[in-house]
Amino acid sequence: MQKTDLFDLEGKVALVTGASRGIGEAIARLLAQQGAHVIVSSRKLDGCEAVAASIREAGGQATALACHIGEMEQISSAFATISEQFGKLDILVNNAATNPQFCHVLDTDLVAFQKTVDVNIRGYFFMSVEAGKLMKKNGGGSIINVASINGVTPGHFQGIYSVTKAAVINMTKVFAKECAGLGIRCNALLPGLTDTKFASALTSNDAILKTALQRIPASRVAMPEEMAGAVLYLASAASSYTTGVTLNVDGGFLA
Repeated sequence: MQKTDLFDLEGKVALVTGASRGIGEAIARLLAQQGAHVIVSSRKLDGCEAVAASIREAGGQATALACHIGEMEQISSAFATISEQFGKLDILVNNAATNPQFCHVLDTDLVAFQKTVDVNIRGYFFMSVEAGKLMKKNGGGSIINVASINGVTPGHFQGIYSVTKAAVINMTKVFAKECAGLGIRCNALLPGLTDTKFASALTSNDAILKTALQRIPASRVAMPEEMAGAVLYLASAASSYTTGVTLNVDGGFLA
């Protein structure tokens, strides 16, 4: 019996944002292992190049590309580069996000509010628009938005972040409905509590962590690599009839 090639990404070009560490890095590494040429992107080129070089050293294909998705000019520049260098894009993983303020909702700062909206909503939206245009030219593709369980059940002291992640979930459905006829699928990953620098405000506080674990049936924090398999499914032919869904990878939290 032959092994399935449903998860084979040979010949595919994948852009992963926020890929210099954490969940994004784990996703980039797995997609490269499955044969994709991965464009490793985040705000700082040095971090991207370190991950890309590591992938190449392991025998994979990877290119570093700096892009701050909260800056519209940088989004335009990034896609101009991708179009020129690759001529196509098969997979977009919108993973870069920000959560600058951990506070009571009544203490939300306007600057933090605007930054969170600019990155987590506007950034995801226009990254998807630009990726969709490239995918349309080449007969289709897959957009995967990394949202959060906070988009379903707001996180304590994570008000505006939770609001933006709820918007990402609905945004996913919008792109799924309007782009299905173009061969473009759009789905969302909803990670639970994961051991990353991004979540350190939660995982590094023993009292907060203890309370959080009581609500997770699996009784532990996830590792970034545990998110990557779900993204591989959504990026590959294995999910060819899957669009507009939210895939919870949360140790049972939302159950």
